[in-house]
Amino acid sequence: MPDSLDAVRPTRVWDLPTRLFHWLLAAAVIGCVVTAKIGGGAMVWHTRLGFCVLALIVFRLVWGIVGGHWSRFVRFVYAPGTLIRYLKGQARPDEQLDVGHSPTGALSVFAILGVLMAQVGTGLISDDEIAFIGPLNRYVSPETGLAATSLHKTWGQWLIISLVVLHVLAIVAYLLKRNNLVKPMIGGDKLLPPGTPASADGPAQRVLALALGLAAGGLAWWVSRLGG
Repeated sequence: MPDSLDAVRPTRVWDLPTRLFHWLLAAAVIGCVVTAKIGGGAMVWHTRLGFCVLALIVFRLVWGIVGGHWSRFVRFVYAPGTLIRYLKGQARPDEQLDVGHSPTGALSVFAILGVLMAQVGTGLISDDEIAFIGPLNRYVSPETGLAATSLHKTWGQWLIISLVVLHVLAIVAYLLKRNNLVKPMIGGDKLLPPGTPASADGPAQRVLALALGLAAGGLAWWVSRLGG
């Protein structure tokens, strides 16, 4: 990226729906971890936040197809060779690998989404034999439900915590290199060379995102009612 401010201009990278998704998911995941650690009556909120995570993931999967330019999955699914060249510092300027999600950032995004989907899935079919039965538990065998509960409470929980910690450490590492990843996720813009594609973030995109968000929320509510 050019050093001169005259050679760069504010460019919308993260559209508002993507930014809201990011911060809402962070809050929901932290809330899930905290309420799980507290236990007892807090598990009511753990369940509610879990359904919020479900709705957010469904929204992001669709938004990854129809969202802003840099939010679409096609923009950060990289070939292994591209990842290797990026790690070696041999990326080509025309590849624009540091505009949206970098190759390493993309791995983090997909890892977090994958683990969260698995965690939500095990939660939906879990049965702790004390106070909680997932709404989809009736559709699996008792053995499967108990196994899902064990995974949800152990490996799933610690994988999420580990990925979140690594994500925060990566942000700090980039900040030490004078690359603030948080600021664009708040304001949406980065200083980039002229001609860099911008993400559409107008009223039409936001209305579409609102409709998709409501639909995802409705789906999560419907799933929550399947248990009774």
